[in-house]
Amino acid sequence: MALEAGLLEILACPACHSPLDDRTADDSPELVCTGTDCGLAYPVRDGIPVLLVDEARRPA
Repeated sequence: MALEAGLLEILACPACHSPLDDRTADDSPELVCTGTDCGLAYPVRDGIPVLLVDEARRPA
């Protein structure tokens, strides 16, 4: 399930305030921070982005 197009325009990374990129796949839906120093990946559960830094996956 893809996120609404307008939703991505207003969402930002809570850690660095950079825009988020929708990298939603069937097996692991997530929004990834586009900030060069951040790159946190936030999960999307039941179509709802979980924008909590404690829940985010750190970049590899």
